[in-house]
Amino acid sequence: MRIRDATANDWDRIWPFLRGIVAAGETYCWPVDTTEAAARDWWMSKPGGRVFVAVDDVGGVLGTAELHPNQPATGSHVANAGFMVAPAAGGQGVGRALATHVLDVAARDGYRAMQFNAVVETNTGALALWHSLGFRILATVPEAFSSPSHGLVGLHIMHRMLEPRV
Repeated sequence: MRIRDATANDWDRIWPFLRGIVAAGETYCWPVDTTEAAARDWWMSKPGGRVFVAVDDVGGVLGTAELHPNQPATGSHVANAGFMVAPAAGGQGVGRALATHVLDVAARDGYRAMQFNAVVETNTGALALWHSLGFRILATVPEAFSSPSHGLVGLHIMHRMLEPRV
């Protein structure tokens, strides 16, 4: 597996699994019927953002991540990111590889911290990963996410300081 900056040509290999993850409605606060155009704009075009893909030996996209300022202007020194792994690549370390890559890039780009605004409390795999990478839960907004399979559940706000890198 190799992680690199995404190009516009990668979208056709990102969209099929991104569509399925969003349509499931279990981990992202996106409309389950998000159109391809809206998803592409949201994932690939955030102001100040970067997008990455994890690819296999033949160029297949195993997962993707996007990195951007959590807030504009005076809050832009704190990063935010999103991660999606193709279900067929689950359990192969793709999420961890993308996460460590994004944390390294964020530190090199001068971000002081990483904040996640909405980690669904039933997303146990993501929570285990974030805890193992030094994130802590700052707060939980009760019943802020409507899960199709769990009903109303909390959204965690998670945070981790970043070490400056050169």
